[in-house]
Amino acid sequence: MAHAAPASREVTRRPRTPDVFSPRTHAMAKVAVPVVLGLVYGYWAAAIRRDAGPVTGWNLLFGFVTALVFAVLFAAVWQVAPRLRREAHALLWFAFTGCAIGFLYSQSGESVLQSTGVGVGVGVGVFVAMFYRYYTHEDAAGRRLD
Repeated sequence: MAHAAPASREVTRRPRTPDVFSPRTHAMAKVAVPVVLGLVYGYWAAAIRRDAGPVTGWNLLFGFVTALVFAVLFAAVWQVAPRLRREAHALLWFAFTGCAIGFLYSQSGESVLQSTGVGVGVGVGVFVAMFYRYYTHEDAAGRRLD
């Protein structure tokens, strides 16, 4: 009587997608992405605070300081978060996004409670999306499942 051969115990891995960008491009992106996002965020915050009034030196200073703080914090989160477990990884993005959106909303003159509510609401959405992504793309130790 013929028997089937035992199945191999080796886990087969899907091939990784090819990396189309050079290491130099990735290094430039580590600097360019936070700077560009910071400038957009700073302009957005300054425009909300200006409220269709004239552009002043204080408004420009506020925009650039906001851009600098956002870019530094974004770069730090972007570098630190992947080293964390998936729960803490998603929680860090929740905190960063919630604070960023809450701050922008507060510039419109709304109350602190309403700004906090909007920040927490957006942050919860980001947490759910990030946790789902990391839960489906990483194992419990945080290693990618590629």
